[in-house]
Amino acid sequence: MSQLIVVGFDAEEDAFALRKDLAAAQKEYLLRLEDAVVVTRPSAGEYQLHQAMNLTAIGLLFLAPLAGAAIGAASGALAGSATDYGINDDFIREIGRTVPEGAAAVFILASNVNLDKLLPRLERYAGARVIRTSLSDTDEARLRAAL
Repeated sequence: MSQLIVVGFDAEEDAFALRKDLAAAQKEYLLRLEDAVVVTRPSAGEYQLHQAMNLTAIGLLFLAPLAGAAIGAASGALAGSATDYGINDDFIREIGRTVPEGAAAVFILASNVNLDKLLPRLERYAGARVIRTSLSDTDEARLRAAL
């Protein structure tokens, strides 16, 4: 079952570092990362979504050998605009509007999360805030204690 976790940071670089650390943890089979989006707020009234997966690049990677780079890019772009994989973009925008200027949030959708081995790695992000999760109350409390 997939779990949603949203963590807020005072500094953008910490949010990107967490996403990178989670990708490394995935390689060690500590979780299966389905989506990871960083939301930054460079100035008041503006926020930016930094998706972990670029569907246009996937279109180029898989379709370019068959029909050329132009078709691959167009197919990837079409697939990206027609589908919404992972975390719902409207939900990300809703929470993203609440991120303070200069701060960031990481939206994580993962399954097969091994909290026992993952939580010690997250302790280095002391000061981060748990904004929202779909974890059990017990697991959410453990995450909040680690952060």
